[in-house]
Amino acid sequence: MELFSASHWSVLLLVAAVNLLIYNFRIKIRGSILAAVIPVIISVLLILSALSLQAWDLAHGIWTVQGSLPLHLCGISLPLCALLLLNKNYALYEIVYFWGVGGAVQALLTPDTGYAFPHFIFFQFFISHGLIVTACLWVTFVDGFRPSWQSVGKAFGATNLYMLVIAVFNYFTGSNYLYICQKPKNPSLLSFLGPWPWYILSLEVVCLLVYFVCCLPFIRFNFIIGRHKNS
Repeated sequence: MELFSASHWSVLLLVAAVNLLIYNFRIKIRGSILAAVIPVIISVLLILSALSLQAWDLAHGIWTVQGSLPLHLCGISLPLCALLLLNKNYALYEIVYFWGVGGAVQALLTPDTGYAFPHFIFFQFFISHGLIVTACLWVTFVDGFRPSWQSVGKAFGATNLYMLVIAVFNYFTGSNYLYICQKPKNPSLLSFLGPWPWYILSLEVVCLLVYFVCCLPFIRFNFIIGRHKNS
């Protein structure tokens, strides 16, 4: 697909509009049945989105251990976001918020998919990544969760620990999950971070900066959208 084509812009604007609506009506939602119903609906859609991609790969005979498992950050975020919406666990939020807002937004801006509108993969990719962002912002705006500076450290540590696990998996399976063995084919942030393996070190810095930026509105500008959950 072509970056920032009409279809790409349409999806980005739609995702932004949905989340702006959630923010604008967050107070009314909290006091209604929607606060209980919508998280369940989003959770189901997250899981169905993940399963649909597995089914599509299997149906077309292209499922492989090396490329089809949901082990990229956004792939693993799908079930984690579904779990977060249902159990409202703050410790899980401290990690998933940064993976969702920091990771899925970047994926939406620079999608690693070769399929343009109206292909199934186009819809699956943008629906799944859009839902990740919406799930994280729903818990933030409606449920009143918000990250702290300590959350940045926890998320950064969890990201690196997960990367080490995936690096071992990549080594034994010949995979490239998290793109730590080579850059994605389509243009992305990694395209500007130097050759392998140095771009991994650059990505560490970028990752930490992105996490700080994701946390900054809640700390620096005292952007309080609700109560701070601690459990």
